[in-house]
Amino acid sequence: MPAQPTTFGQAVAKARKAKGLSQKELAALIVKDEGGGSISPQYLNDIEHDRRSPTSDHLIKQFAKVLDEDEGYLFVLAGKIPDDIRKKAKDRDKIVESFANFRRTITK
Repeated sequence: MPAQPTTFGQAVAKARKAKGLSQKELAALIVKDEGGGSISPQYLNDIEHDRRSPTSDHLIKQFAKVLDEDEGYLFVLAGKIPDDIRKKAKDRDKIVESFANFRRTITK
């Protein structure tokens, strides 16, 4: 039986546990982009159980940094293209070719 794909929440939970952090401890380390306070442990719990997704690139980058995880991997699991890349993506043909290459590489 093939392995189930990993979700963003599963990856965060696995990395958090590997670092020996509680949800409360990790939540305190993830700073919201607006207003600066930390995310709530309940919000983190919802993310880990795939009831919510991170709402911004900033949060995904925070998770990557705190958990020592590759941010590109987390962006893919979150189903997002980082804003900085999307803003530079102007050439339709280059986007189509790049995405096709990405798909080929991932599905090998």
